[in-house]
Amino acid sequence: MAKSKTHTKKPAHVSSKSLDETTRFEIFRRFRDHDPHPKGELDYVNHFTLLVAVVLSAQATDIGVNRATRALFEIADTPQKMLALGEDQVRDHIRTIGLFRNKAKNVIGLSEKLIAEFGGKIPDDREALVSLPGVGRKTANVVLNIAFGHPTNAVDTHIFRISNRTGLAPGKDVLAVEKALDTNVPEEFGLHAHHWLILHGRYVCKARKPDCPACLISDLCLFEDKTEML
Repeated sequence: MAKSKTHTKKPAHVSSKSLDETTRFEIFRRFRDHDPHPKGELDYVNHFTLLVAVVLSAQATDIGVNRATRALFEIADTPQKMLALGEDQVRDHIRTIGLFRNKAKNVIGLSEKLIAEFGGKIPDDREALVSLPGVGRKTANVVLNIAFGHPTNAVDTHIFRISNRTGLAPGKDVLAVEKALDTNVPEEFGLHAHHWLILHGRYVCKARKPDCPACLISDLCLFEDKTEML
């Protein structure tokens, strides 16, 4: 009896195609010309509130996080003030955010550790950041980029989708895409690359119905199912 072939299905959006160096440069040149100084959409007042906001944004929208943290950051914008506020009050402030109970616990935990081990300062180091409660690699990369100016790539669902869909930085998981971006993003665009890609994924290259007619790079990307102008 002949053996049947086993087909391994790739994760959604994973591509085996990759853009060449010249095309990658042109993509980021267009992003830069369109939006020279892109900004993240989370509200914060200092490095500590940036860290807290990014921790809270997991499985939540930036709009929802901003709504919840507006009053919180007015009264607790340092680890010391957050710790004094206490877990119960933090939880009350963020209860409109998904997973708010565990996130409140993490905010208090990271505040404690920042005071005990880092003098209340946000460390400029990925390993130190990911040692904090609730802080993973993506969160650390966002903080390193925005707070300290490192050319890091925080791969969320939007960046994972775009990197594979366009052929910009194909990878089977977020770490593979991050490493591909580290290699494929031209150095002069490294600081803002992840902001351009996130915003592009949120508002143009959307998951279900990408707005290809409005896309700055539709003539360059390798996505085969481009939407057309109606």
